[in-house]
Amino acid sequence: MSKFDTGSLAANEKSQEGERRGEFSRKWRIQDWFDNFDVEKEKKLRAYFIELIHFNGRINLISTRSEENGDLIHITDCIIAGSIILGSTKQREIYDIGSGNGLPGIVMAILDPDRQFVLIDRDAKKIEFIKHICSRVGIKNVSAQQARVEDLKSGTVHCAVSRGFASLSKSVITLRKASPVGGEYFHMKSDSWVREVAQIPTQLCAFWEPSLVSEYQLPTVESKFSVVLTKKIRE
Repeated sequence: MSKFDTGSLAANEKSQEGERRGEFSRKWRIQDWFDNFDVEKEKKLRAYFIELIHFNGRINLISTRSEENGDLIHITDCIIAGSIILGSTKQREIYDIGSGNGLPGIVMAILDPDRQFVLIDRDAKKIEFIKHICSRVGIKNVSAQQARVEDLKSGTVHCAVSRGFASLSKSVITLRKASPVGGEYFHMKSDSWVREVAQIPTQLCAFWEPSLVSEYQLPTVESKFSVVLTKKIRE
């Protein structure tokens, strides 16, 4: 069992499961929004979402204002963007940079159990939360590492993804050592990504090539969101 919150988790598993189910009154509309969504994957996503809400007050995983529509803002967003990213790379190992609450890495790992996902964060409590999720939900293709991205071994990250981590400029600077030439770094962004690209210093553009992979919308939301790729073109 994960070390995360050992006192309460070890007390009574059946009782806690009942408490989770009893307290969980948030919306869950995945089957309404996705035709023929895999039942087992949906069960895992919902179990993850329940745990995300359950522990949110203790370690600040998501904004409390987003809890009520978290199935839309967090889970559905990661299903759509994660599917776009999975369809845009052939890499079999994907790093989630600054994963924190496990978004989007956990969702992507559930969507594609045949690939490996490495979730990186410097916050020990959040890494323990991710380990707890993998244990409780039965996710076998995720490893969680407490580490600074800057300290990752040189040239090891061939494919990365991040959501709400940092600006494009800061993100590529952070990953510059760990990513080899040809490395792919996917960013989940709002429609303001163009401004972020414009703010990338000229010298960085000599090393990283940004491009729009796809725009998408969430159900019931008019705003557009984007998946942006920065590809390392030279050392």
